Amino acid sequence: MAKDQKAKAKKEQIKGKAKEVVGRATGDMRAEAKGRAGQSKGDARQAKEKGKDVFKH
Repeated sequence: MAKDQKAKAKKEQIKGKAKEVVGRATGDMRAEAKGRAGQSKGDARQAKEKGKDVFKH
């Protein structure tokens, strides 16, 4: 289960970065902001999973 969540977090980070880059390139501030939000969501999910790993060992 944890591997699935870690992969999902990484996917969210990558999608967010792509949206941010496209938004910046096209001048679409909304897409850029959504991209940053997606990255933050992925970062939070990844931190949660790392925290779980600490308590497992």
